[in-house]
Amino acid sequence: MRQFTAIVNPTAGGSTGVAALLQVARLLREAGAELETQYSRSLVHAQDLARQAGARQRVVLAVGGDGIVGGIGGALSGTGTLLGLVPAGRGNDFARALGLPTDPAALARILLHNGPRLVDTIEVESAHRRAVVLGSVYAGVDALANRHANHTKLVRGAASYYVGGLRAVATWRPADYRVTVDGEDHRHRGYTVVAANSAYYGSGRTIAPDARVDDGLLDVVMIRHAPRRLFFTLMQELKSGAHVHRPEVRILRGREIRIEADRPVPYGADGEVDAVLPVTARVLPASLSVLC
Repeated sequence: MRQFTAIVNPTAGGSTGVAALLQVARLLREAGAELETQYSRSLVHAQDLARQAGARQRVVLAVGGDGIVGGIGGALSGTGTLLGLVPAGRGNDFARALGLPTDPAALARILLHNGPRLVDTIEVESAHRRAVVLGSVYAGVDALANRHANHTKLVRGAASYYVGGLRAVATWRPADYRVTVDGEDHRHRGYTVVAANSAYYGSGRTIAPDARVDDGLLDVVMIRHAPRRLFFTLMQELKSGAHVHRPEVRILRGREIRIEADRPVPYGADGEVDAVLPVTARVLPASLSVLC
């Protein structure tokens, strides 16, 4: 029987992180599993707790949204520690990419009985940051939108991404990007560049429909400059992934992606936005074991 250490971000989605864990925890314990709970004070603290639990050969449960899931998954990348997810944030995009259910009973069965799946992670490197994340690295208007979403008090949950997107697009000036994919340079003027390990970002928006978390590649999605009214249409098409058929959208694939711009353009990764370009993203194939 597996032994679990749950690491909770008590602020993810309000109190939903604690509530989601309580339901799953009861089912795990009723089945005979041992579960301890640790509450994180910060992302760095959550990563330290995860490493300590992994060193004790415990299954680490990341409880919260994409920020804590990406942070903990990144900390455990390459360690062999088994990771489980209890989605409880605004976006839950990596859990969505893994096909995890929201029903507590179905999720508990996966955590108790399913075997591990090896998935890729992303090494992110810039002048002031070096980290490993899970879902995607995005530079441009979507990073600005995520920053607005993280700070808005007008709406909560997934709606904050939409409000943040409207605010970001309304003030965005096109940037000139240089995108290097496995050593080959590509020039791009427009709204955004995304290096995606997962198909989803921004609370279920299908930015890279063909991206797979275990194919050893990153899908690079570039949306070039277009009238704002068309970009708002593209935002709506992200719900289904139909935007990829637009001539304004270009998709490449590679193992190492470097993104530069002609001005200080913000970039983010797994819901965290705290840096500006340039940035390099490298895929780390089959580096994380996940229950899904």
